[in-house]
Amino acid sequence: RGSGTEDRSRGSGAEMLGQQVLHSLGMHSVLWAVLVLIVGMLLRLNTLLVSLTAALAAAVLSGLGTLQILQLLGSEARDKRFLLLLLLILPLVSVLESLGLREYLKRAFSARANATLAKVLSGYFLLRQVAAAVGLTSIGGHAHSVRPLLVPLAEAAALKRFGILKESAAVKLRAFCAGTDNVALFFGEDVFLAFGAVLLMQSVLLDLGVKADALALSLWAIPTALIAMLVHLVRIRRFNPTR
Repeated sequence: RGSGTEDRSRGSGAEMLGQQVLHSLGMHSVLWAVLVLIVGMLLRLNTLLVSLTAALAAAVLSGLGTLQILQLLGSEARDKRFLLLLLLILPLVSVLESLGLREYLKRAFSARANATLAKVLSGYFLLRQVAAAVGLTSIGGHAHSVRPLLVPLAEAAALKRFGILKESAAVKLRAFCAGTDNVALFFGEDVFLAFGAVLLMQSVLLDLGVKADALALSLWAIPTALIAMLVHLVRIRRFNPTR
């Protein structure tokens, strides 16, 4: 009996050690993947290629074989195929722009004397962040909101203050509009309890042995969202595309 108990204890100890090693390998692979992402973004390489390279690096370092990696990529692409529905928006935006949507918005906005660039960007930012915080992340977006709606309004406001913009200034203005959408969405969506990123953080922490409540994670995201809002509103007020 004694030897059987010792064998079972040794077996359970070996199993626990194996789990610790797997967790260690998983953490190291994630850290290497993060390093690949950071280096790729600093070098301004193609975002899609950098993300794919980081994912492959994490998979290889975790000990996955070629068939397992292909199976994982295929299953994820199959499960997330609903994201391709966003591509249906592009033809609609193209039709609206061909019918003069951008020009109409510029003319209508230019008629408002009290409209400024800071008010346009601040109003969009607040609307986007509040909507994301309550789960309405599809209201805004680069394809169906920033390009056809926000950019024409911002260009009309900039024209009233700075005059005709050079190409470099116009590109800078469009990039700032896209960045405004990104910041509002990124820090606002984590406040929503049922958002996928919140549940993902909870599951990752649970796998690492850290008990985390989804409600607590979403509540702790509120101060971060407020700080991001204040910082970006200050950046909006100081923004000058001609500098």
